[in-house]
Amino acid sequence: MANLTVDEAREQLEKLRWPNGPACPHCGGLNPYSIKGKPDSKRPARKGVYKCKECRKQFTVTVGTIFEDSHIPLNKWLMAISLLCSSKKGISAHQLHRMLDMTYKSAWFMAHRIRYAMEQPPLAEKLTGIVEVDETYIGGRPRRTQRDIINNKSSKRGRGTKKIPVVALVQRNGIVKSQVMPRLTGKNLREFVYKNADKGCTIMTDEFGSYKVLRKDFNHQFVKHSMYEYVRGNTHTNTIEGFFGLLKRGINGVYQHVSPKHLHRYLTEFDFRYNMRHIEDGARTHLAFAGIEGKRLLYRDSLPRA
Repeated sequence: MANLTVDEAREQLEKLRWPNGPACPHCGGLNPYSIKGKPDSKRPARKGVYKCKECRKQFTVTVGTIFEDSHIPLNKWLMAISLLCSSKKGISAHQLHRMLDMTYKSAWFMAHRIRYAMEQPPLAEKLTGIVEVDETYIGGRPRRTQRDIINNKSSKRGRGTKKIPVVALVQRNGIVKSQVMPRLTGKNLREFVYKNADKGCTIMTDEFGSYKVLRKDFNHQFVKHSMYEYVRGNTHTNTIEGFFGLLKRGINGVYQHVSPKHLHRYLTEFDFRYNMRHIEDGARTHLAFAGIEGKRLLYRDSLPRA
């Protein structure tokens, strides 16, 4: 994707989106024709413009995708997607802004639209075998008060803080599914696990009390972290904690701040890369392109709530 011109990027996108030839995004017509324009015209036709023979509407390869109505050149779009797919812990909007020579605002919104394209459909088949479930908390570390300093108390961590809870489950040697959780209750955890894990699987967690509700329908095993027990035979949550390690190093070290409104999009990004970890960067980038169609994210919808 590197060093492509705008025309080369458009041709590459056409091959990826229309491997069997152009198709109208408005009506699905399969016989559009390219608008060439007259050589002596004062208003020559833009390259890559097609017209459908059935609905008579004009379109380009960007119509009906995350690129629609974007003034950012397509070669920069393709480079940004490649960078987000190949960077293990993500790439910040500031870095995109510097590398691609665009405003920070454009780079920030571009990155969110790419994360939207990475969003995967609900799991067609539930996770099976050994499935690890755990929760973590995302957000800034609470400041120590003057009383805490006098009493030599550290900042509170984990449950009971104003951080945002995130729950994830991962199939051993398989895929991960993470979700922002409004409250960590037994009911919420139960619904999340039942939705994504097969009843015949073995669930492994820590000793958090809300996981007790899973014992009714799953083979539930757990380790006692409070007793410094992290592995007991084949029972552990090291796989899901490894995913959380990637997530937190990305958010704390690369993105540095994530608002509650957009956290689910960052989870989508990290889920996508983790689930495609066994393939090469180029193949992962092509899979990201498979999600560009039929998705629009408007800038006003991405702004933080007042």
